[in-house]
Amino acid sequence: MEKRNLRKERIGVVTSNKMDKSIVVSEVKKIKHPMYGKFVLKTKKYVAHDEKNDCNDGDTVRIMETRPLSKTKRWRLVDIIERAK
Repeated sequence: MEKRNLRKERIGVVTSNKMDKSIVVSEVKKIKHPMYGKFVLKTKKYVAHDEKNDCNDGDTVRIMETRPLSKTKRWRLVDIIERAK
């Protein structure tokens, strides 16, 4: 039996769902500045595959790394953690 590689997972907030079967997920990290010590917010955007089109703006979701599905899509939706209020 073949052993499957571990896939990276990220948790973020959906910022756009205007595409068909695709969402844009933003992950915000607090990183300490190396010289000044101040915490800076860094944002990273991922384009993820949403097969059922069930995500809305503001939802907190978990995405998983996958094979390239298009030019920019390398992630897919695993589950919706929390719906937007």
